[in-house]
Amino acid sequence: MHTQEAARFAAMMTKSADLKRRIAVELADAVIKVVDVCETSLRQGGKLLFCGNGGSAADSQHLATEMLIRLRSSVERPSIAALALTLDPAMLTACGNDYGYDRVFERPLRGIGQRGDVLFGITTSGRSPNIVRAMEAAREMGIVTVGLLGGAGEPALSRCDLALLVPDSETARIQECHIALGHAVLELLEDRLVARPLS
Repeated sequence: MHTQEAARFAAMMTKSADLKRRIAVELADAVIKVVDVCETSLRQGGKLLFCGNGGSAADSQHLATEMLIRLRSSVERPSIAALALTLDPAMLTACGNDYGYDRVFERPLRGIGQRGDVLFGITTSGRSPNIVRAMEAAREMGIVTVGLLGGAGEPALSRCDLALLVPDSETARIQECHIALGHAVLELLEDRLVARPLS
């Protein structure tokens, strides 16, 4: 039994590593473009917004916090404007109750989002209705849409200005790549903002 579990564990780690090696090559240009739009937004007074469900909600909070507070202990810099739309249970439950769960990200986005912001929609399937609606609203508002996606990516993929699509259908492995991609984007962005601080 332990031998079977050890083999299963090794297979999980190997698949995760193989996926990361693949996206390191295939998504490099896309990652740099995401860094570009984030830097442009922040230099023009915009902010980074994140949304997702379940584990992707946790990733949204994780990534926003690393901009607001600290990404790397070795880097001291000002707080960077970032917010997860998953933070407020009163807001989420009020919207779910009054407007429906499909609008839990769209509704607050319309109140706090501004032209020139960047919205990261995180969905491992690409099919989360509340992410799709938020991205549609963002596009109407002049907010840049970035998808952290998995599977075929649709219908969210069609609503993205830029997409980081993990080419797999296993939720756990996609999520592992999403957080790695998020960390890479934010670390490259932080490097730029340390080299040339925001005014």
